[in-house]
Amino acid sequence: LATNLLPRLHLHSLSQYHSSDINSVAFFPEGYSVGTGSDDSSCRLFDTRCYGEVANFAADHISCGITSVGFSKSGRLLFAGYDDYVCHAWDTSSDQQPKYKLQSHENRVSCLGVTPNGHAVCTGSWDTLLKIWA
Repeated sequence: LATNLLPRLHLHSLSQYHSSDINSVAFFPEGYSVGTGSDDSSCRLFDTRCYGEVANFAADHISCGITSVGFSKSGRLLFAGYDDYVCHAWDTSSDQQPKYKLQSHENRVSCLGVTPNGHAVCTGSWDTLLKIWA
């Protein structure tokens, strides 16, 4: 199956946006956009149809790297796990400030996942704990 797809694949690079390592990517639920998380403390949303940035999620009070990203089922929220032990949820329709702050870990949030029905978020951390936010 993979070999049948390879002749149709094309490479497109989006390299001028983040100023540091990109640690995580996730496709927006509709499949035409990609969210990223970087060591430059920002999450970004790119439209794959025009290969351009459509949103930059960053705040002055957040200065640590992002380890993981994921979207809610509707795509309205972009969850981001940070090195400062927090998971922020950004409203993708407004890049002002994080909408929610999920704070309970005692070390960096290293990974996260969103249930397919969108009813819960699970965060994993260097504190060796999984936290389920439902």
